[in-house]
Amino acid sequence: MSDGQYGPISAGIIRSITDKSYERRKAAALDVEKLVRDLFNNNQLSQLDRCLTVLAELINSGNSNQRKGGLIGMAAAAIALGNKNAPPYTSKLVEPIIPCFLDSDLQIRYYACESLYNIAKICKSAVLEHFEDIFDVLWRVTADSDQNVRGGAELLNRLVTEIVLSKEDFDVAILMSLIRDRIYTQTTSNRRFILEWLNTIYSAPFFSICNYISEISDGLFKMLGEQAPAVRDQCETVLGSFLTAIKHKPETLAYEDRIQMVNVLVVHAHENEPFLSRKLSLIWLEEFVKLYKEELLVMLSTFLVAILPSIVEHDLRADAVNRLLMALVGENKLEQDILDKTVEVLLKFIKHDIVETRVTVLNWIRHLHHSMPGQIFAHIHNIFPVLLNTLSDTSDEVLLLDLFLISNICQSEFAPDQVDVSTLGLDAEALKQVSHISPFLIKFALSLLEMFRTEPSLLRERGVLIIRQLCLLLEPAHIYRVICVLLEKESKHNFAQEMVSTLHGVLLTATELFILRDELRALSTESARSLFECLFRVWSNRPIALLGLCLLSQHYQQAADVALLLSQVDITVDVLLEIDKLVNLVESPVLACEFFLI
Repeated sequence: MSDGQYGPISAGIIRSITDKSYERRKAAALDVEKLVRDLFNNNQLSQLDRCLTVLAELINSGNSNQRKGGLIGMAAAAIALGNKNAPPYTSKLVEPIIPCFLDSDLQIRYYACESLYNIAKICKSAVLEHFEDIFDVLWRVTADSDQNVRGGAELLNRLVTEIVLSKEDFDVAILMSLIRDRIYTQTTSNRRFILEWLNTIYSAPFFSICNYISEISDGLFKMLGEQAPAVRDQCETVLGSFLTAIKHKPETLAYEDRIQMVNVLVVHAHENEPFLSRKLSLIWLEEFVKLYKEELLVMLSTFLVAILPSIVEHDLRADAVNRLLMALVGENKLEQDILDKTVEVLLKFIKHDIVETRVTVLNWIRHLHHSMPGQIFAHIHNIFPVLLNTLSDTSDEVLLLDLFLISNICQSEFAPDQVDVSTLGLDAEALKQVSHISPFLIKFALSLLEMFRTEPSLLRERGVLIIRQLCLLLEPAHIYRVICVLLEKESKHNFAQEMVSTLHGVLLTATELFILRDELRALSTESARSLFECLFRVWSNRPIALLGLCLLSQHYQQAADVALLLSQVDITVDVLLEIDKLVNLVESPVLACEFFLI
């Protein structure tokens, strides 16, 4: 080894700085420092460049001791140049060190952290010309397997952060691009590294990064599923800071970014996501609705996908978001394509396992029908069959709300134009008897009878409730007339008997039918007499019920005739049960009071 080979660095310095002993390398570094200072002061700049080139060659050597010597020597050179003179040489000082962060030798990685730390401390903001490379290696060694390397990386990262914060014209777009490319990392330490940078940059008053949130929000919400509690807490803090910033300056988020954000939030509000992710997503969605109001109605169907499955969980904010959206829809008319997508989502969730979700869906259909009946009727042929199927729902709340909605549709001014009664299979006489009744009610009655026919348990368990609720919501005379007109053509005698028993029980006892009972008793109008005749024909399927109808309408002679006919038939258990029911009905408080008044 000769002096000329490494000139202007002497062979002796080279031997010492590449020695396996750290102390000898450290002592030699002081010699390098003195040499570089002298070269600069004597304006021997070409020799100074040659000195830095030699140190770079050592760093790139295949010998680990030479790499260590080169690293400590490069740091010494930066110290010799000082804060004032080092910046022009930053590239020559920094670039050779960057590959060392990926070295298989953990000591080399550690010394690389130490060397770059000293160089950055001297060069300050000049090292930011290499920010992308520095950030990349910091991101890597943050997750290093060796604790000492991680510790060195932490000190270096802290210094680089301080330098960035000291430079108000730093291009934050570069940083956000680097973070965006790494936001989906699964490594805990890397996630912590990213969150620390975001939190630091956000806290600087002269940097604005809110307009980048849509690019990294998905990755941040994924971090909420991190197993390490500290990372989850830090991520929650960062997201909270971003939301606060958006609330203060909503306009910083462009329209396209708002739409993208809603899509991201809906994904993370899904019922399979971690609870914290769902909670924060719904909080964000609530704030977005408050901030951007009707502008987000274009995303109504997307919002519903997020809130409907979570409506039952009171710890979340789905119910609050739902109320805000309903209010907005009440104040603003939806475009038809938005309504189309909304109805599609609602019908998809009508069979959801959660009762509260089904209730919310029905309330939405009811709300849309109230707010824009003309528009919603464009979908009524899709909605109505679904509402009919919902009658078999096991929840009374769902059933009652479903009936309420069906009654509203039947009474809508748009209903007559939506159903062609000639297609319902009724003969001329039947059509004449129901000509004054809503076509939708006729269609509904047909479907209801078919459901009762195919699901006998529905008739037995919910039949009375359904009939009573319909009579409360609609004109009872219309309900009884249309059902009886349809039952006149019933081919299944047993089903007709069960229906008559149900209808008869409700007729004689329900408070909702007080006025109808009075009309049937007085028979003072043509409509009442026509209805009585219709009931009489259908009630003939169940003689005991017919007897009750005659007693109710004060046709005592006909009642006596029916009783006489009953005495001539075999008394079966079924007949005895029907007689017992009739006696109980006549003695019920409602009828007892009415008969007493007579």
